[in-house]
Amino acid sequence: MQQINEFFITLHQYIGGNNWFTFLLLGTGLFFTFYLKFPQIRYFKHAIRVVTGKYDKKSDKGDTTHFQALATALSGTVGTGNIAGVALAVHLGGPAALFWMLVTALLGMCTKFVEVTLSHKYRDFDEKGMVAGGPMYYMKKRLNIRLNNGKFIKTGYWFGGFFALATVLSSFGTGSLPQINSISNAIFATFGIRHVVTGVVMSILLALIIIGGIRRIARVTEKLVPFMAIVYFLGAVAVILSNYQNIIPSFMVIFRDVFTGTAATGGFLGAGFAFAFNNGVNRGLFSNEAGQGSAPIAHAAARAQEPVSEGMVAILEPFIDTLIICFLTGMVLLSSGVWNQKLPNQFQQTDIVVLAGAYDENDAADVTAIRNYLHNKDGIPLFTGTLQVEEGKIQGNNTILHARSVAEEILIKKEGENYNGEIAVVGGSVVDSSGNLIFTGNSLIHSAPLTTMAFTRSILGDSGKYIVALGLLLFAFSTAIAWSYYGDRAVTYLVGAKYVILYRIVYVAAFFIASFTDTTIIWNLSMLTVAFMAIPNLLGLLILHREVKQTIGEYWSDFKREHPEERIPKNE
Repeated sequence: MQQINEFFITLHQYIGGNNWFTFLLLGTGLFFTFYLKFPQIRYFKHAIRVVTGKYDKKSDKGDTTHFQALATALSGTVGTGNIAGVALAVHLGGPAALFWMLVTALLGMCTKFVEVTLSHKYRDFDEKGMVAGGPMYYMKKRLNIRLNNGKFIKTGYWFGGFFALATVLSSFGTGSLPQINSISNAIFATFGIRHVVTGVVMSILLALIIIGGIRRIARVTEKLVPFMAIVYFLGAVAVILSNYQNIIPSFMVIFRDVFTGTAATGGFLGAGFAFAFNNGVNRGLFSNEAGQGSAPIAHAAARAQEPVSEGMVAILEPFIDTLIICFLTGMVLLSSGVWNQKLPNQFQQTDIVVLAGAYDENDAADVTAIRNYLHNKDGIPLFTGTLQVEEGKIQGNNTILHARSVAEEILIKKEGENYNGEIAVVGGSVVDSSGNLIFTGNSLIHSAPLTTMAFTRSILGDSGKYIVALGLLLFAFSTAIAWSYYGDRAVTYLVGAKYVILYRIVYVAAFFIASFTDTTIIWNLSMLTVAFMAIPNLLGLLILHREVKQTIGEYWSDFKREHPEERIPKNE
């Protein structure tokens, strides 16, 4: 498992974790923002009117209403990224990472408008009469290369095939695996219910819902999304107001270190600008999925003749998902003060690093050395050898890192008793062939447990953790529902609708297995699959930029003719 995790991390450094991917993602949003003259701002009011059904026609074709399509797409984006993902971004990059999440969302509003418009324009209907849409269809129809003799090379078909395959992988890496993992961890931490029990119950519920297809999924999500958003919103506001004295300092620290990075503070060992930037953008993409190409699959099912009208609806997604919900989560983490505090927790072995020698976090030189190692994976010798353990305590002067912090008061147990014996370590990684060693101690925490702890630092007290558990349960489960639809539309593109049932069976099985699989590995896998979808989609959007502008112009021309009484945005 450790080797698999290291492979995912290494591969991610060259793809999604590399600067070129970050610039491609933000650059695409920035390009369309200026090219289309800030549609995310100019079209915002119009988008709200469209989603209410004001301009609907009975002749419109599709499987869902505008609102149901928005709810389904939101259920796919409002998930662990809003609770666990924000906490992970702040844990890795400090408060500055939250700023870059918000920037990603602002630009993502434009990117999502473009990708949904194109995908809706070129949607198909499968052999069962259901809508089959998404970026793979515009790729298949519009990204072919025309030769001088008039013939076409079907490059678009292969572009679409790669995207569809990446979507299937991402349905597990984004929709199935990390969602149930976060659910089972939160339920275990809150109620003490075993991970496997949660996995069984949730897998059965998932199977019952997704068998009904997009119509049943839409009926569930249009009720689930508003309810879960309101509950979480009220809980977050309660935490922030309880820590009212920290509201202004927390807001300021988000912007203060944007271009400098965050210095070491408390148990947090610091993060430079590049690290905060990359992690903020990557977590922002994981949260709102703008540019990834997933939401257009849900929006393609909407009943609408004009593809631009559905693109308008999509503008609202990153606004709700990231600019509101993720920002609230970030303020909860910062105002409560838990983001840089070492707290008692059970260590995950893939998060443990054993250093060769003793390092003092009160020594500036040692902190700099550890921070450089955490960011660049070099500069510090890692321990290889045997740790001696007596009554659960490690003998010797090796420094143990866990969750990117210097761990303290470490206690090791085996089968409920303090462990006595030896532990093999290779290259800083613990080798536990039995899998029965339990490491506990004080260190930073991240993901869902960090947000859970933050919610208890308020007037809500311990009951705050129940809001997080409920919110995570509803957010993550709705995401898993939506991503099952994304995956089955991709399977339809690749091999036909008759194989969708097989995909759903595998999807539910993986959902169950992930309930008791290591969180770190799942998060690292999900970051890879996000990039595999986003790259071909972003390139396709840039190639078809002129068609996008032309399609928008045709929409406004038709709209003026049909609704002369309506006010429209300037410059249209």
